[in-house]
Amino acid sequence: MAAITRVYTISYVAEMLGEDEDWLWDIHIEMEPEDGVMTLYAGEDLTTTVFTDFGIENLQNLIEIYKGEISEAAEKLRQEKSRRKQ
Repeated sequence: MAAITRVYTISYVAEMLGEDEDWLWDIHIEMEPEDGVMTLYAGEDLTTTVFTDFGIENLQNLIEIYKGEISEAAEKLRQEKSRRKQ
């Protein structure tokens, strides 16, 4: 395994990916340190989440999964509404 030489804050990752930071906070909870996510301590009461390059790849996979689930749910709702109108 290659050494970790850089990490990216969740704020910066949200900006890079064009995603809502709060949403990334919600979905990244499924990730473990071995997935490339860590907590960065910047003071006694100041922390943030950071991702390695591998972590960003894993986060992008989660984003695709969640967006797929959202699309499927939205399609089911549209179909249900369509059936009700008939």
